[in-house]
Amino acid sequence: MYDQLNDLLSLGLHRVWKRAAVKWTGVGPGDAAIDVCCGSGDVAVRLADAVGPAGRVVGLDFARAQLEVAAGKESQHPSFKAKLAAIEWVQGDALALPYGDGEFDGATIGYGLRNVSDIPLALRELCRVLKPGGKAAVVDFNNATDPNLRALQGFVLDNVVVPVADLNGVAAEYRYLKPSIERYPQGPDLVDLAVEAGFRDATFYELAPGNLMGCLVCTK
Repeated sequence: MYDQLNDLLSLGLHRVWKRAAVKWTGVGPGDAAIDVCCGSGDVAVRLADAVGPAGRVVGLDFARAQLEVAAGKESQHPSFKAKLAAIEWVQGDALALPYGDGEFDGATIGYGLRNVSDIPLALRELCRVLKPGGKAAVVDFNNATDPNLRALQGFVLDNVVVPVADLNGVAAEYRYLKPSIERYPQGPDLVDLAVEAGFRDATFYELAPGNLMGCLVCTK
């Protein structure tokens, strides 16, 4: 159901943007990668495909129910056990990652940075667990810069996405979207926060007109 609602919200493009985020991390066969705020596991499974069976992938989320959905998605993947790295599903906090410094070659956060209580701290933790030269890609919905697009975005969230989610018993997971998007920093602010968190450089890529969607790519 989560994927279907994300298809509705992004017109199906969230799948393309997630693949792009994984590509931007630069991870390859045998690498170690972590997907923070992994949710239903979509990005983590893509990372597991990128690093292959010799690699290592961690999918970390605060919600155990989401991790159970993610584990099911992993087992249903057509390349499961043949071409994917085994994914370690971990219940944990994005603000205190249970890993040492420099453990991972690449990292992602897909549609999760908006929801943490301390974005600068989450970025510092992401930077800390990366190896020097490692890259992080953070893809998310954004507060549209165009007021007309912003109004349309809010209308669709309030009058389409949340009611559909309510009919399927998951309204609570989607009702937070509008306020969290409104609070989320714009692209240039995210770049500044990433550099302040310790990343050597950062770039924000606009993935949809009016900044409706973007990806922050950072290098340690």
